Amino acid sequence: MKNKTLAAWLALLGGPLGLHRFYLHGLTDLLGWFLPIPTALGIYGIERVQRYGVDDQWSWVLIPLLGFTIAGCALTAIVYGLMTREKWNVRFNRAAAPGAAPGGTSWFTIAAVVLSLLVGTTVLMASIAFSFQRYFEYQIEEGRKISQ
Repeated sequence: MKNKTLAAWLALLGGPLGLHRFYLHGLTDLLGWFLPIPTALGIYGIERVQRYGVDDQWSWVLIPLLGFTIAGCALTAIVYGLMTREKWNVRFNRAAAPGAAPGGTSWFTIAAVVLSLLVGTTVLMASIAFSFQRYFEYQIEEGRKISQ
């Protein structure tokens, strides 16, 4: 029986590694195996910033991948947490009755949804701001080169 609360917390905390996908769909889930790729590329982007500074062009391409992956996993946690008991059990607990307990919502589930809203929104906005700031600074530098 797949527990909705556990799935929501796994999507929030371990989502960028695909843990929620493996919990719900098993180790053969292809998307679960692909989720760590943008996560690793984003971490590599952070390492590039530390090594080469904020002017590194690859960093402002790679870092948002991590942010968008985290935000997407937070959105997944919200969807899982707000799914009705009947829909959850029909989708993930086919052998159970539609009103079975693992699809129920508790305060711990609501805490996962609230934290997902906070983390997901913050990371998404920070990723967008970082990318656009770097992009526009790059455009200004190129414009200065042309005007000289």
